[in-house]
Order: sequence, then C-alpha cells, then structure tokens
Amino acid sequence: MTSIITGAAQALHSAAASALAAAQIAPGDVVPVVSVKESGEPVKTFPLKLTGKNIIVGVPGAFSGTCSNQIPGYIQKYDQFQARGINEIYVVAVNDAFVMKAWKDNLASGGTPVKFIADDQGIFTSKVGLIFDASGLLGSPRSKRYVLVTEGEKVVSLTVEQDPGALTTTAADVILAQL
Repeated sequence: MTSIITGAAQALHSAAASALAAAQIAPGDVVPVVSVKESGEPVKTFPLKLTGKNIIVGVPGAFSGTCSNQIPGYIQKYDQFQARGINEIYVVAVNDAFVMKAWKDNLASGGTPVKFIADDQGIFTSKVGLIFDASGLLGSPRSKRYVLVTEGEKVVSLTVEQDPGALTTTAADVILAQL
C-alpha cells in the first residue's frame, strides 16, 4: 500500500511541475512581475519589479552542494558586476524566506548586497518556465540552474545549465566575462 501511495505522490509532483511550467522565457521577453519574499523582521513580500540592469541567478536549492559552490562567486565579485553596469543581483530558489536568510548568513556572515529571494511556492520560477521535477533528490519541483540578465524587465540573455547539478555556464566568472 505504501508503494502505491509513494508512486502516486511522485506522479503528482511530476505532473504538478509540468502543469506549472510556462514556456521558457527567452531574450526579448518581459520578466513577469510576481510577488516573492525576502527575510527580515517581518518577512517582506514584494513584487519583483526590475529596474536597471540586473542578474537573476536561479538555483535548485539553498544549502545544496553545487548551489553553495556557485553563489559565493556572485558575492565575491559583486563590485565587478556593478562595474559592468549591473544594478542588482538576485539569488532565487524555491525555498522559504527563513531558509534563504539562513543560507545568505551562512555564505556571507559579514553581509552582502546580493539579494536572496524566496520563491516559496515556485510561482516566479514557473512563470519564467524554469521549473523542473526534483522530487527524487529535493522532494518537490524546483528551479533549474540558470542566470537571467535583464535590462529593466526585458530579458537580455538567459543561460541554463543542461544538468541542474552541474556548474559550468552559470558560474559567476563565465557570466561576468559575457557582460
């Protein structure tokens, strides 16, 4: 009986990820304005409205090995990104605001201007078409590993790792070299 329930739950997660996903956003498209969360006292919910040139780094999960190897590059090179015209860097994951704050504090105990954004229900990630079924490893649908470069709300470029467990094309050094 347990295996039937487990199988049904896995099928439901996979179907949910497929149903939620819109067509993948592309250069020239407009980034949808969706409410996200950032930890604070209290947790702040706000619409992600982009102005200036921005980078959105989507990751499958806070505290996971590859994600925790990827994000320090963006933190350490924040000034270099700003020198190339980047207004803000956002790290977005399908995690809650408390997990994102704990991860930010873990990666940058002295603070960082990089914004760690919780897409706790996966709505933003779904609307940009970058959600996938990560139930087998992370327990639920999650974000693909990607980097969006925007000019205001318009997508300038999109880089998506073919394997969400790999870090090649979305590493900070690679993205910085493309700006």
